[in-house]
Amino acid sequence: MGHTAVVVGAGIGGLAAAIGLRRVGWEVRVVERAPALADAGAGISLAANGIRALDTLGLGTAVRAAGRGQYTGGTRTPRGSWLARMDGAALERALGSPIVGIPRAELHRLLRAALPPGALRTGVTVTAATPPGPGRPDGPVRLAYAAPPDGDLPLEADLVVAADGVGSRLRRALFPHHPGPAYSGSTVLRAITARPVDLRTDFEITWGRGAEFGHIAFADGRAEWHAVLNSPAGVRHADPLGALRRRFAGWHAPVPELLAATRGQDVLHHDIAELATPLPSFVSGRVVLLGDAAHAMTPNLGQGACQALEDAVVLAAALDGEPEVATALVRYDAERRPRAAAVAAAARGAGRMGQQLAHPLAVPLRNTLLRLTPSGVALRMILRHADWTPPLTRAFTGE
Repeated sequence: MGHTAVVVGAGIGGLAAAIGLRRVGWEVRVVERAPALADAGAGISLAANGIRALDTLGLGTAVRAAGRGQYTGGTRTPRGSWLARMDGAALERALGSPIVGIPRAELHRLLRAALPPGALRTGVTVTAATPPGPGRPDGPVRLAYAAPPDGDLPLEADLVVAADGVGSRLRRALFPHHPGPAYSGSTVLRAITARPVDLRTDFEITWGRGAEFGHIAFADGRAEWHAVLNSPAGVRHADPLGALRRRFAGWHAPVPELLAATRGQDVLHHDIAELATPLPSFVSGRVVLLGDAAHAMTPNLGQGACQALEDAVVLAAALDGEPEVATALVRYDAERRPRAAAVAAAARGAGRMGQQLAHPLAVPLRNTLLRLTPSGVALRMILRHADWTPPLTRAFTGE
């Protein structure tokens, strides 16, 4: 069995994959195209499946300590009335963990700290990862780079993990006939407040017509907010905060307070793309796709990062003790592709019935149905995606 891997992409999934592979005995290098790790980003909510994956990787305790459990909140209308309440305590009883809110940059730092010095290189673009041909099924993957800064990068590896995001260069090379990412119809603006905000809930989303505004409270009193809007792709604003204040004028507190506590230069704006057409496989030879490169999904269930963390744990577990890499990758593909496709489809459906819904008759009907939904039914819908058990191996259990 080979023991060298190159992970392409230093996002949440790529870093988690590197940690998992190292825990099962592999030598791993991570290469990142960005010249510097700026730790830009807003906040993230990690459901119990993501926390369980982090527990398996040895990072769950640190993430819980740096984050804030989401026990209170729910879904509201622009005037402030409640459509559904969140019972974080019930989730914790059912799953062993509440949803945890944490700044994305802090999660990245914790993941990077779990890797040894020198394991991560920035400013490196992988231009090709050529799987072994039919005549050499056990041969290494050959890597090519765009003007690497020096010559110490591996030119071959027993495994390449393509964790290079929704616009994955490696996915395009491996599956040239796949249509690639599609615009979801929604764009998102988000930021972390520059100062603490007095919030009465840990997490909220508010649905208007074709619009959503939500927040995640952090342990230090600051908060992440996001505004998701139906919009043509590519629309940008000279003054994003001014545009949002106009768009959300009259919405309930704390929407105005969150915007007022934000600096204009901190606002991020991205169009939301997804792999609406599932890939035929997450594997090509000894190149394996992971995270958004494999199954980019809309954020409506908050499962994108959690699914990437699941990928990382399942990949490492499949390789642990398996003498044939190809056999392990078949197992990974068989286990991950159906689950990721189901979660992605559910997220797309949640967006269409939630943020994207804009018809003046459909919105009040949806709101009425939400108010009438028993809390137990709502809880089971969350459990459907968050109740995931990591595969256990000796490397992960310490036995």
